[in-house]
Amino acid sequence: MRNAALTLGVIAGVIGLVIGFFSSAYIIAIDRFGEFPDLAEQVENAGLIRAVSLIAPILAIAGGAMARSQNIAAGVLLLLSALGMYWGFGFGVFTMFPIAMCVLGGILALAARQPDTA
Repeated sequence: MRNAALTLGVIAGVIGLVIGFFSSAYIIAIDRFGEFPDLAEQVENAGLIRAVSLIAPILAIAGGAMARSQNIAAGVLLLLSALGMYWGFGFGVFTMFPIAMCVLGGILALAARQPDTA
C-alpha cells in the first residue's frame, strides 16, 4: 500500500504542477493584457490560486516521496494537498484526477500498517 501511495502522490503532484502552472500563467496573462469581456476575465482570489498552485503540488510530491518511510505524515500531506487543490481549483475536468489520486494515496498511506514486502 505504501508503494501505491508513493506512485499516486508523485503522479498527482506532477499533474497538479501542470494545472498550477497554467492557472498562474492565466492570472499573469490577464493582469498583463487585460480582460476580454465574456471571453477571459480575471478570477476571484487570484492570490489564493497562485498560492495553491505552488503549495498543493509540492505537498503531494512530498507526501508521495515519504510514503514508504513515514506513512502517517505522508497520508496527512496527501490529504492536505487534495484539500488545497479542491479549495483553490475546485472539482472539474482537469482537477478530478489529481484530487482523487491524492485522496486515494492518502487513505492508502494511512491504512498501511506494516512495510510493503519486496
